[in-house]
Amino acid sequence: MIATELDRLAALHSSGKLSDDEYQRAKARVIEGEAPTASPGARLMRRSRQDRWLGGVCAGLARYAGLEAWLVRLLFVALLLMGGFGVLAYVLLWIFMPSE
Repeated sequence: MIATELDRLAALHSSGKLSDDEYQRAKARVIEGEAPTASPGARLMRRSRQDRWLGGVCAGLARYAGLEAWLVRLLFVALLLMGGFGVLAYVLLWIFMPSE
């Protein structure tokens, strides 16, 4: 069972789906016998608790998409200026996106 998990992690790491740091953490969890909370390599969309101005939505979306947080914030401001859709989208994401 552990050997199978380690082989699967190694395959994900060699294919580039896991960074070196993610691989080491996942490998340590498998060896210590912790149950994985999500499949390795899965990116979860969560509101950020550290990099937040209001609700952490922009930073969470940026981390999920692999972008800089300032770029996502700029996008929301642009959407705000184009009819206010940015406010509606931000509030809905704030309500429905789980926090870290």
